[in-house]
Parts: sequence; structure tokens; C-alpha cells
Amino acid sequence: MTLPVLSNMAARQQPVYWLGKDTLRVSAALFAENRRRLCQGLKAKDGVAPKSVVVLQGGEQKQRYCTDTDMLFRQESFFHWAFGVTEADCYGAIDVDTGKSILFVPKLPESYATWMGEIHPREYFKEKYAVDEVQYTCDIADVFSKMKLGALLTLRGQNTDSGSICREASFEGISQFQVNNTLLHPVIVECRLTKTDMELEVLRYTNRISSEAHKEIMKHVRPGQKEYEMESLFQHYCYSHGGMRHTSYTCICGTGNNGSVLHYGHAGAPNDKTIDDGDMCLFDMGGEYYCYSSDITCSFPANGKFTPDQKAIYEAVLKSSRAVMAAIKPEVKWTEMHRLADQVHLEELVKIGILHGSVEDMLKVHMGSVFMPHGLGHLLGIDVHDVGGYPEGIERVNEPGLKSLRMGRLVQERMVLTVEPGIYFINHLLDQALANPAQSCFINNEVLTRFRGFGGVRIEDDIAVTASGMELLTCVPRTVEEIEDFMADRGKSF
Repeated sequence: MTLPVLSNMAARQQPVYWLGKDTLRVSAALFAENRRRLCQGLKAKDGVAPKSVVVLQGGEQKQRYCTDTDMLFRQESFFHWAFGVTEADCYGAIDVDTGKSILFVPKLPESYATWMGEIHPREYFKEKYAVDEVQYTCDIADVFSKMKLGALLTLRGQNTDSGSICREASFEGISQFQVNNTLLHPVIVECRLTKTDMELEVLRYTNRISSEAHKEIMKHVRPGQKEYEMESLFQHYCYSHGGMRHTSYTCICGTGNNGSVLHYGHAGAPNDKTIDDGDMCLFDMGGEYYCYSSDITCSFPANGKFTPDQKAIYEAVLKSSRAVMAAIKPEVKWTEMHRLADQVHLEELVKIGILHGSVEDMLKVHMGSVFMPHGLGHLLGIDVHDVGGYPEGIERVNEPGLKSLRMGRLVQERMVLTVEPGIYFINHLLDQALANPAQSCFINNEVLTRFRGFGGVRIEDDIAVTASGMELLTCVPRTVEEIEDFMADRGKSF
């Protein structure tokens, strides 16, 4: 179903978020449309009392541990989806019956003007964010008291990806109001699940800039450099060319065996290896613009030339990626897309000689998860692992590999998803499989030994689901020939 959006003319009349130069202009109409969709969804839901008002609490500015050093602020995702506000410590309210929006901003002390900059009047924020009214956060209870509310709808529910409970709005004096914290969460999650035309435009932008950043790395990577140099180059390109102050997640710059560490780059393994000649690189990085994410993985040889083994594994993963993207359309089961990737991987590993026997029998004992223990992909939007993967009534499949799949529902038009199959040689999982008679009978250990220390290959693209298939948002060299030709044309190292 095509979702109504504001006309281009209406969008142009709204204020915009813009960081100058060639960065994307994002109209405040995007968030007005999100609020309209939310009200529409709540009106259609049983139990929403007349004169109900949604209240969302924005993110707070936090300090590093016990110091006065500010952490780099990033807005809370649900609040950003509804209001697009970049400042910290705000609240927002939406009258469900009328759609009226109220933004509550902090009343700043006079000292702010000395240390932090100009103190803007409320009218400034009204114009900046195209809301109907702006009040101070200290007056929130008084403002609600004058509205003669039916109920305050606050946000409480579980993020099915992380398992965490989202933060429910709270303020001094809230106890005097009737509060319902069960109705809002499932409705706003479903709204975030499918993207409007304006949201898709931002996601195309994040993918374009991040794709170009990955290509910049492919042009500059050399044996002898450090993995963190590639992380630095990615972040520099995204910020300098795309206005992306944030990345969507911690950058993964695994080379050699580090490519088999699925979430490499964390504090205990901070992209600090020296890149060796002959290493495969697995670089998983995405820039974020105005809180909208991207998530791209490129795998290629550090020296620009695939060995026969590297080519065989890479082309196996590319084949599964393309098989999945050819099959994606509305109403397809995402779990079946994961199974398809597993099947293609196993067929190709038989051709390479790592495995032997019946692929059908391998699938019965979950051989696919030995080489791809993670899920095929996930929802993408304001969060890199976006909300909505497991609504009420849909349970995870408790099988190796599939239990890590971050979405279990049918594919829908206007979803944005990652497709990220991979083949990895993880010693822990290989040793477990060799010790399991049900799996070891399929393994040619002599050939497998050749791939110990190989690392891994992941190919990750972002797609938007259309009425008949999908739109590929990512644009990087993907075939072996494209990668080798692109990397052969490298200039001087930076």
C-alpha cells in the first residue's frame, strides 16, 4: 500500500535540516507526516480514549562517568522519528484527535549564554521544527492540566532486538494524570517499520555517502597499514563529504583472521592489527545522517588481487546475496530467505571441496550455521537494527543461525532491510562441528585446514522493498572483476 505523503510543494515550504554544501536537505514535513501517521494508527486502535495525548521524552545530555565532560549527544530514536529535534533534554506531545504538536524545551539559565551560546526564544524552536506550539519543560504539567486530557499515552515496550525496555516519559507531576503505557508502543513501532518517501530519500543519501566512503577505502588500503587507519578514513569521508558526525554503529575493520570475528572492532579488539599482504579485508561500516542509518559491508583482498581460495569463497557469498535479492518481494518469509542463503552456501562449499555429501541432509543438521552463525539481515532505519522485527504473535525460530535472525515477519513493501550473507571460518564453531558426528561426516578436514585463519567474507547491502521486488540502495563494486579493476586503478596512498 502506498502511504500518503505531503506534496513536494508543501515539503519545500517547511523548514529544513541542512548542513550546507552538498549535504541533503531534510524537510520538517518528514516528521509532520510521521506524527500524522501515528495519530491515524492510534485512532484505529481500540482502547484509545478521546482527548488522548502522546508524550515522548527525548534523549538527555550525559557526562562521561563522574566528570563534567559531555558525551557526544545523539537523539533518542522514537523522539527523533516524531519531531526531528537535535537538542537534548526535550519532550514532545501530540494530540491524537487533532494532530496538534507541542515541543517542550529546557528553560536555560543565564550562564548558558556565556558558555554554550545564544539562548533562543520559544518562537525560534517553533519555526525551526514546524510544530504548533512550544513550551518549557518546567511547565509541562501545567500545560497538560489546561488541556483537560483523556489520557497520556507514554512509550513502554521491549525492543525485540536488544531485549531492552524503551524509556517511558516521566516528569514531575505526571502522577496527577491518567497514564496508559501499553497502547502507544506497538502502534509507533509499526509506523517506523515502513518508510515514507521522505524517509527513503534520507536512507538513499546515507547509503550513497557510505558507499563512496567504502570505495575511498578500497582505493587507499595497502598492506602495512593499520586497520584503524581504514576506520579513520571512513569516518573522515562520511563527515567531510556527507555531514555525518555519527556512524551507525562501531566500525568493524577486520583483516585476516579478524574477519571471522563477527563484531570485531570493540574495545577488546579495537581495529588495531597491521594489514598483511594476502589478507582478506572485511569492512563493515555505515554513516548516519540526521539519525538515519546505513549498514554496508565490503570484503576484498588487501593487495587488490583475489587468490583462488579467496575468489571461491567470495563468489559463493555473492551468489547467495544475489539469490536472496532476486527472491525478495512483499509477503516473502524472511526466515525462508535465510534458509535460501544457507542452501546456496552449502552447495558452493561442496563445489570448493570443504564439504561433501547431500546438501539436503546438511540442512537437517544445521551445517549452514557452522559457516554463517548470524542472521541474514535486519530492519534498518533510525536505528541500524531497527524496531519491529518480532511483533506480538511472532516467535523466533529456535534453530542455530535462525535464532539470531533479527526479523521473523513477512517482508512488506516500504521496509528497508539489510541483506548480509557471509561465510566465516571460526575455529570455535569448526571444532564443535568436527566433534559432532552428525556434522563432521560432511566435512573434508584436509581441505578445511587450508582455510583455517582465512577469516571471513560478508557482503552486506541495504535494500528498500518495492511492490514487486526491491530497490538496491548500496552502490559499491561487487563482482570479483569489478573489485579487482577498481582497486587496480589506485593512486598514491594517503
